[in-house]
Amino acid sequence: MNANETIQLTLPNQLSCLPTAQAVVREAARSCGFDDAALSEIEVAVEEAATNVMKHAYDVEENPTFDIVCKRLAEGMQIVLREKGIPFDPKLIPLYKPELLDLDSSAAGMGFHLMKEMMDDVQFVNLGPEGKETRLLKLFKNAPDAGQINGPTSPAAIEPQVIQEKIAYDVRLMAENEAIEVSKCAFKSHGYSFFDDHIYYPDRLVELNRSGTMISAVAVTKDNVFMGHAALLYQHPEDRIPELTFVFVNVEYRGQGAFNRLNEFLMQTPKKRECPGIYAYAVANHVFTQKTMARYGINDCGILLATSPRTWKFKGIPGDATQRITVILAFKYIDKPKPITLYAPAHHREMIAKLYKNLGATPDWGTPPGTPAPLPQSGPEILTDVNPSESCAEIYVKQYGQNTVREVRKQLRCFCLQQIACINLFLNLEDPATQTMTAEFEKLGFFFSGILPCARIGDTLILQYLNNVDLAYEKIAAYSDVAKELLEYIRAHDPNASL
Repeated sequence: MNANETIQLTLPNQLSCLPTAQAVVREAARSCGFDDAALSEIEVAVEEAATNVMKHAYDVEENPTFDIVCKRLAEGMQIVLREKGIPFDPKLIPLYKPELLDLDSSAAGMGFHLMKEMMDDVQFVNLGPEGKETRLLKLFKNAPDAGQINGPTSPAAIEPQVIQEKIAYDVRLMAENEAIEVSKCAFKSHGYSFFDDHIYYPDRLVELNRSGTMISAVAVTKDNVFMGHAALLYQHPEDRIPELTFVFVNVEYRGQGAFNRLNEFLMQTPKKRECPGIYAYAVANHVFTQKTMARYGINDCGILLATSPRTWKFKGIPGDATQRITVILAFKYIDKPKPITLYAPAHHREMIAKLYKNLGATPDWGTPPGTPAPLPQSGPEILTDVNPSESCAEIYVKQYGQNTVREVRKQLRCFCLQQIACINLFLNLEDPATQTMTAEFEKLGFFFSGILPCARIGDTLILQYLNNVDLAYEKIAAYSDVAKELLEYIRAHDPNASL
């Protein structure tokens, strides 16, 4: 154990588990460097403390658990027994009197006495509704220096140095035996913060690439050393466009232009599925990824507020971690945009037209008859996705029906009860009903977010809903002029912004 590392063990409140508790704590103490004499003393103290919990913390009919936490300190080790049992007043512990050893009451207070004799400090702490803790502290006889406590520096803890000189490397499709390197690099650069966990399973990466659902490109040195990765991923079976995602480069190879070459390679690689364009998300707690997207012609078309937890981070890249992370949605046509007629709601048509122009498209703007056509009598077709780890959900209105608003309201309420923070609503701009139905959804609290061409249900208008999210617009970093204008437009339509 290194300094401040912890080991936590959860045990049933049963005396039969006592040997397990003692064995785990003893090995934790051994790894800290305690000698055999100290290990025996620790084991006795833990036996007394754990027995006290097992016998007295809970009523007989209860079947609870309790925790033992071992934490290595610079000067020794702390052991905490944590449970939510019957309240206890440590001041009522009787004073142990060895001179009364032959009397019936002679054992009173002996357990506490042994703990104090064996350990350097013993505390009982009441935590109210959180239960109580028994805290045991054991110090080294001769405190070792910092090098002894922390042990030798692990090679994995040393941050690799960025290679300054330009090197030659290749960009190609991922070989199946390289999937493990991709997963390792994803962890090194992002930890376990990717909301799509496919990237951490090499076998899944292989299967996704075999099926054409994913196209993985890798950058490797001339000596075949892995440098970085980027992919196009179709999120749903019916998707027409893939997401440019899982883009990361090992620290030592940043600055070699790998992303540029990976991106160009993916654009030119033949696809097994339809691919009129691609989309990508760039975080907005800093502008680095937004600049990268703009450099390669992947242009802004939406801003999705608070879609990710504030703990989501890029390793080595600073950013504001005080609120949920907003993302900029960007899109690029690969093929020339086909002629299309869209039905934008009148109050958003100017902004929607600006966003299409930013993408290089000029659709025709349709106008439904003066009297809106009645919606189909059959129920609406609505698709949903939810990502609990991101606390974000999506609702797609694939087909309108008489009860569309009611069904969307019902799904919105369901997500809110699940405490989902951000809900995005996708409406088909190719359907004339979107022109009039948008205002009905805005009455539910949805507000403008942007557009996404060629999406799962067609060219879409995106609305968003924030479920009790505390959001400061001034902390959102927008890079392009279009993104800045769009952010102000969204803020002006956000019903929460003025609160």
